[in-house]
Order: sequence, then structure tokens, then C-alpha cells
Amino acid sequence: MQIEFSGAAQEVTGSCHILRVGKRTVLLDCGLYQGRRSESREKNRRLPVPVEEIDGIILSHAHIDHAGRLPYLVAQGYKGSIWATAATRDLCAIMLADSAHIQEKDADFLARHRNEFIEPLYRMEDATRTQERMVGMPYNKWFEVTDGVRARFTEAGHILGSASVVVEMREGDDFKRLIFSGDVGRMGLPIIRDPAPPHDGADVVICESTYGNRDHDSVEGAREQLARVVRETAARGGRLLIPAFAVGRTQELVYDLHALRRDDKIPNIPIYIDSPLATNATAVFAMHPESYDHNEELVRTAPNLFDFPMVTFTRDVLESKRLNTLRGPMIIIAASGMCESGRILHHLQHGASDSRNTILIVGFQAEHTLGRRIVEERSTLRIFGDDVPLAAQVEVLLGYSAHADRTELQTWLREVRGAGAPDGRDTPTVYLVHGEAEAQQAFATQLRGDNFQVEIPSPGTVVTV
Repeated sequence: MQIEFSGAAQEVTGSCHILRVGKRTVLLDCGLYQGRRSESREKNRRLPVPVEEIDGIILSHAHIDHAGRLPYLVAQGYKGSIWATAATRDLCAIMLADSAHIQEKDADFLARHRNEFIEPLYRMEDATRTQERMVGMPYNKWFEVTDGVRARFTEAGHILGSASVVVEMREGDDFKRLIFSGDVGRMGLPIIRDPAPPHDGADVVICESTYGNRDHDSVEGAREQLARVVRETAARGGRLLIPAFAVGRTQELVYDLHALRRDDKIPNIPIYIDSPLATNATAVFAMHPESYDHNEELVRTAPNLFDFPMVTFTRDVLESKRLNTLRGPMIIIAASGMCESGRILHHLQHGASDSRNTILIVGFQAEHTLGRRIVEERSTLRIFGDDVPLAAQVEVLLGYSAHADRTELQTWLREVRGAGAPDGRDTPTVYLVHGEAEAQQAFATQLRGDNFQVEIPSPGTVVTV
């Protein structure tokens, strides 16, 4: 039995891990690479394994860096099942269609403006055919992926439908259990349930390490900081521009703004959700109340978590453009979360140079993205080929991260370790993925001090279990 670390090895995008059990091959995730355009384009077109060799795919959650290459596999001929939770399946219906639309629009732009003819990575029909391959499964129910491989999902607490995956592999008399963390969320995040670490025991754990070198502000503190930023920006008469992932982060922000307004902690100013994808994703959230954390007061008492008088969901382009003509303080939440595409770019182009405005960063910003350059407060931002001075205030609230920090990840791993390993060892081998080098090295050192056996695989590393 082997594991090959194909994507998100010593980086944070393109999640993909290959399991080989006898003559069977199973993928854990198959996400898009994001970052430098030319480098990402090359990586995304490189198949992790020939499609005819893939016997099944297990998807941890719907974020594009985990699911975004699935339509490419289908376009190349993959005809097997893609196993996911029901909410992940429903989110993928809109997210993969949106990704296909972006692929087509980018190819069209390059053809018209730069005379470059590049075939889209995949098209809308590929996203539709991908959806037909998806099988929605409940949490905590075993399912057969292929001969010798079965799996079940546990709550990861990262976004709606997110899961950690327990995989059992048999080859003859040999039996091994692997746990894939997916992206682990935080205790106390709004709306969704807290992470539930698997207690099956494991020989191997593949664990994310995005924030392996730092701790976040508290979730409760993030809401209070959000209130402060809203009040200060409104007092200047400015706009609060929030680049946010359309799935998860946008809904959390709307939820917290709803709670803050109910408690009269922010002024009554317009909130615009300027993202068709976020609008559609919010509708999917409303379809899955079974995934909500019903211990939260707002979940129990509000008839509609995401629709209250301050909020307007904009859909068409004309509505979006009209926002740039409006006066007075307002909040605009728009994708993409790393400012690499989408309507947030237009708002940044018009608003980054205005010192009354605030750009609020509420999530991880990968290297070589515009979002990272904003966090670094570069004096000038390159947007749509123009140099835009950065005069707006920049605020970073990492309390809104949907990724567990180093203490939360270590706690998660301790609970997983508690059951021991099926082969009799006291602790499983932990392979750190989905993290930048500095974070991974720091987290590995911390875990080794806690008697974990830790490895940091590089891209293409193959290990025998």
C-alpha cells in the first residue's frame, strides 16, 4: 500500500493525494493550483495519474483548491464515482460551474486582448458531467470506494459539508487505516458544527498545517473586532471592502453582522453581497440546516440567518457596477477570497486609493496573490493592468480563519492519536501537507516535542504504509 503526495505538498493549493492498494488507485481530493498564472496553468494541466487508472475519488470539501480539478479529470475521461457529503455535493454544483465559467472567460480574454489561444482547463458541460459522478454520503457511515478500500466521513468543522476521512485499506491479509484531516476548522465557528476528530485509530495521518506556526485570535474576539472596523470605517464615511471566499467565509460574516446589528453594536449601513456564487452558496446553506450548530442562539432564534433588512444580494453586472456610484458608508463583501479574480477586483480598483476606505482581510492569503500583497501593504497594487495606490486602511482579522491554528491542530491530532494505531504502535505517523515551509517546519518541531513521528513530504514523494 502506497501514498503519493501529488498536490498541496509543501504548499497550500492543489490538494491531491494518491492511494494505491494492490492494483487499485484512489484519489483524496483533486484541487486547483492557485498563484502565479503561468505556473498554475501548467500544474493544473498535469494529471495526478492517468484517468483510466483511477478507481475512485474521495472529496473532503467543496473549496476549489480541493475540488477544482475534478471537471478536468472528467473532461479527460474519468467515469468513476466521486464520494462526498451531501452538502459538499450540492456546493460543488455551483462552485464547479462557477470555476468553469472563469476558465472559459479567461480563455476568451486572452484570445481577444493578447492574441493567446489557450484551451480552457474545462468547460461548463464538464462541470455538469462531474456533478453526475458525485455520490452524497452522510457523516459516520461506511461506504465501499473500490475493492479493498472503504471510507467514512467525520465532521471537519471547516465549511458546510466539510469532512475528515477515515480510510481502511485491505490487501490480502494486510490491513491499514489512514485518516485524512481535510481542512480542519475551529471550535466555535459560526453556523456549522465543531470538528469531530475520528477516534478509530490510525497507522497514518495526513494532516493539514496551514497555520502550523501561529495561533489565531479567538472566534469571539473576531466578532468584536469586526464591529470596531465597521464603526470606524462608517465614521470616516468610507467603504468596508471585504474579499471573502464565497462559500463559508461570506456566510459567517453575514451571520456575525446580523448578530452585531441585533445587539446594536454596528450602525445601520447597507451591506452588499456582490457575488453570484456567494448568493447561490447562501441558498445551499439554507438547504442544509442539519449541518448547523443548534447550540448557537442566532441559529435557534432567527427565522432567516442570512437575509435581514441591511443586506442586499447583487446578481447582475449592472448592479455590481452601480455600487461604485453610491455615496456614503457601506460594506461590500465580494469574491475571490485571495483577490485573484471576481468582482472584488473592480471594487479594489475603485476603492484602494481612498483613505476613507478599509480593506478587511479575513482569511489566508497564499504567496504571489494580490491578497498577500494587500496584507503586506505594498504601496501600489497591480489591478487589471493598472497601478493603483494603496491608501485605504488594511485590517487583518485571522480570528475569522476557517483553518485550525497550531494549538487546535495539535489538540485534534492528540484526539486522533488517543486510539493508538491498528498495528500496535502508540502513535501514527503524521504527514504534514497543505502548508508553507515555515509553518510546516515549526509545527513539525512542536509535534515531535509531543512524541509524534512527523514527516513533511515534498511533491511526488511516495511512501509505503
